[in-house]
Amino acid sequence: MKKSRLMFLGVALATGAGATYLVYTRPEPQAPAPLVQAPPPAATEQVLVAARELNFGSVVQPVDLTWQDWPKNASIQGVIRKSETPNAMDDVKDSVVRGSFLQGEPIRREKLFKGGASGFLSAIVNPGYRAVAITIDDNGANTAGTFILPNDRVDVIRIYRDEDAAKSGAGDAYISETLVTNVRVLAIGQNAQEKGGQPFAAGTTATLELDPRQAESVILSQRVGQLSLVLRAMQDSQQAPTPETINHDDNNRAVTVVRAGIATQSRGK
Repeated sequence: MKKSRLMFLGVALATGAGATYLVYTRPEPQAPAPLVQAPPPAATEQVLVAARELNFGSVVQPVDLTWQDWPKNASIQGVIRKSETPNAMDDVKDSVVRGSFLQGEPIRREKLFKGGASGFLSAIVNPGYRAVAITIDDNGANTAGTFILPNDRVDVIRIYRDEDAAKSGAGDAYISETLVTNVRVLAIGQNAQEKGGQPFAAGTTATLELDPRQAESVILSQRVGQLSLVLRAMQDSQQAPTPETINHDDNNRAVTVVRAGIATQSRGK
């Protein structure tokens, strides 16, 4: 056999052996990854939301509102659905905001009040309460230096002269007592809301939200003494309000008596 044929045969055998090796050693092809189907889109419905931030005391107009898609199974109660009240924008027009709404927050009817022909102040007073104005110093001497603003919560303290001490020759003596605690300020002067986006306070009266018993106590006390407002912490405003009236028939109540600049604690008579 010629040498060239032998070489050709050897190359052919080597090529065949290599091809056989590659066939048997080639890894098995991987199975294609299973296709993951996207979940179906959540069901939505259109609800009425604030188109911009609405502050306490704002009067709602249609431009302040817009319809927005909202998850149908959302747990928020009291939202206004377009499917139920398509004319809701006209229904809530001219309502007074009794709380506040952030932009995009669903509008809830319990935070709105439509006063009709009533005045603004009567629209923001909670049912069962009264708006009572007391005289204050316009420089803030008895309102925490004018830092008390509408919608803050305060205590009311009365300071009056102890006539019995004066008659007995003990000199001038003054008594301070807390009349009511944790009550809401409705207005300072004629201002019950923000001006130009900034809270402000000016005036010689403070209007408080009181229940009937508190109103009687504060009005009577103002005739025989000076009333001052004590600002409470913001955390008190975030908690559920629990206004109280101090029981003036309680013989164990404490009062502060100031004689010659010295304060002492004593029990009421």
